[in-house]
Amino acid sequence: MISFTWLSAFNPAENTSASGLPEQWNEITGYIKIAPDNTIKILNPNPEFGQNVMTSLPMIVAEELEADWQKVVVEMGPHDSVKLGPQFTGGSNSVRMYWKPLREAGAAARFMLMQAAAETWKVPVEELTTNVGTIVHAKSMKSGTYGEFASKAAAIPIPKGVKLKDVKTFNVVRSSKKNVEGLKIVSGKPLFGIDYKQEGMLIAMIQHPPAFGMKPTSFDASETLQMPGIKDVFIQKLYEDGFEQGGFDTRSFNEFVVVVGKTTWEVMQARKKLKVTWEPAGDTKDTMGGRGQKKEVTVPGELESTDSQLKKMEEYAKKPAQELRKDGDPETAFKNAAQIIERTYNAPFLAHNCMEPMNFFAHVTDEKALVAGPLQAPGWSEPTLAKLLNLPADKIEIQMTRMGGGFGRRAYGHYLYEAALISKKVKAPVKLIYTREDDMTYGIYRPMYTATYRAALDANKNLIAFHVKGGGIPEHAIHANRFPAGAVENYLAEGWQIASNITIGAFRAPRSNFNAAAEQSFLDEVAEAMGKDPIGFRLELLKKAKESPVGKNNDYDADRYAGVLNLVKEKSGWNKPENEKYSRGVAAYFCHNSYAAHVVDIVMRDGQPYVERVTSAIDCGIVINPDAATNMVQGAVVDGIGNAFYGGLTHKVGATEQKNFHSYRMIRMGEVPKKIEVYFVQNDIDPTGLGEPPFPPVFGAVANALYKAEGKRLYQQPYAPQLNSRRGA
Repeated sequence: MISFTWLSAFNPAENTSASGLPEQWNEITGYIKIAPDNTIKILNPNPEFGQNVMTSLPMIVAEELEADWQKVVVEMGPHDSVKLGPQFTGGSNSVRMYWKPLREAGAAARFMLMQAAAETWKVPVEELTTNVGTIVHAKSMKSGTYGEFASKAAAIPIPKGVKLKDVKTFNVVRSSKKNVEGLKIVSGKPLFGIDYKQEGMLIAMIQHPPAFGMKPTSFDASETLQMPGIKDVFIQKLYEDGFEQGGFDTRSFNEFVVVVGKTTWEVMQARKKLKVTWEPAGDTKDTMGGRGQKKEVTVPGELESTDSQLKKMEEYAKKPAQELRKDGDPETAFKNAAQIIERTYNAPFLAHNCMEPMNFFAHVTDEKALVAGPLQAPGWSEPTLAKLLNLPADKIEIQMTRMGGGFGRRAYGHYLYEAALISKKVKAPVKLIYTREDDMTYGIYRPMYTATYRAALDANKNLIAFHVKGGGIPEHAIHANRFPAGAVENYLAEGWQIASNITIGAFRAPRSNFNAAAEQSFLDEVAEAMGKDPIGFRLELLKKAKESPVGKNNDYDADRYAGVLNLVKEKSGWNKPENEKYSRGVAAYFCHNSYAAHVVDIVMRDGQPYVERVTSAIDCGIVINPDAATNMVQGAVVDGIGNAFYGGLTHKVGATEQKNFHSYRMIRMGEVPKKIEVYFVQNDIDPTGLGEPPFPPVFGAVANALYKAEGKRLYQQPYAPQLNSRRGA
């Protein structure tokens, strides 16, 4: 296993290995090992892609263990679902999923150490206390470190049901700790999959079809094979016909040409000499399994273009759709309305654009397989890999490296499977590497969305009905039971979708990232039509949802939702005279069990709108590591601003038109806000999600602020091209 350890937090004992760590370890639980010198090793179960779970998850263990944080080292755990749980990074679930198991692991280990001390000192365990890695018996004035009792404790059965600490007594959790890998990151140590090397390792790259809906028929590699360092060129098939795909087995191209050689540069240059003949694949069928379901899906073979996709979406929007939720009698309410506000919002496909290129190492033999690289869902990938290689799972070792970004992209294991099959074919260790162009044109995008919102007002400008009808390629974004559902007497939510061969995948806050943008923009427009303050209007609706909720399936807690709005109102100085220099926009949203609100402040700079300041309010329950949590919210804000202004992919006859950052615009350093102030609602609720919830409302807040700055509403993402076209740029 590649291990990641933090060496700067303690002075190594004399009995250490060359790495500076002790040689002798006693395993107390699956997550905890303790050395005689009282160094405590905590295994981080979940893959790390920048959300800092390498620090926050071990902090939970250390809290219940009452460890000395300065004596803690952290390692990325191996893939071991028996000892370390699901090991899935996604859905803002890492802390939420491991909150109880890690607390229990720490508490159990602490009790085992106390039992070992009680047996050694021949005193009742109830008379012992612990503090920062030390066990104390006050009556006899005896004390000893965890390290002194670790060997004996390791032989004690792991107890169940050990009482956990009162959250009000926490001293590790809720205090800011430095990133345990910070020094390694800034000093360029080999942590990432792209850094992984093994003796005799070859480099592989794939040439996938130039358009969705195509496949290779033949190739001429005569020039390629004459290039320096090239070992082999062949067509590889990923899944055989009828192969049952699991929940994260999405792939865009089932057949592709592989070039294998000695070095990345040699393979890149040789691949340019390939001559491949492609043809339309036609309609194909996939067998989809996972999550207790199995079905056959027809994938259309059309070579799609953005213009035709938009026309299709307009046509589908006029057709009857699936009813997702209905309260009251919205049809009658709209029929009798004094005023109807109707707006349609659109958004394009988005690419994940992880900064670390997609890559994976594999060494497959007839008896076993070793794979290593950046992967969000090893537990989901392992069964598929075992089927593809015809190996039992216990003969497959998955090593998880640090990821240079994920955002959902690395939950889909196709690049791992490709690397493994290539290694098996060439009978050698192989690292598969995608270029930026390979990844940006591969697919697994954020879907293309549209939604039409309607609001009915009576003669007194009261909101009497609300209707949302959303669609997309190939899915819609509507969350029917979220706000303002439950706050409006007459409510209707509908959805439709259009099948496509352009593959999609989870993209930071799936569906919510569009839903929040459209919904929060529309609510501002409704508030303006009603003559109400945007925050005040939302709070009125939430008050109704709390006091007299409509329906029984509302996803959100109205109190917590209102809490972030009130906090952001206070901290941003909403409606205060000193902030009149800003064009201000607000948005709030609930997803992944957490609540987020932002106030975006825009100024004009060189004739262009610039987000100068953002104030954020978050309710994610107990905050494990406040500084790291603040960093995560700030990152989500910057990511949201960049995607709102610039993000977008288009297609022409099946081919992706944006292939690298010269044509797929990303936010730049000079466009980042000067100040992003983050505030957390203080409560004792168990932690909920944080990686995703701050992201969706950024889009709506930006749109609402741009309206104040520009005087016109924006309905099509990204926003920058529309602003430039208005100026004739």
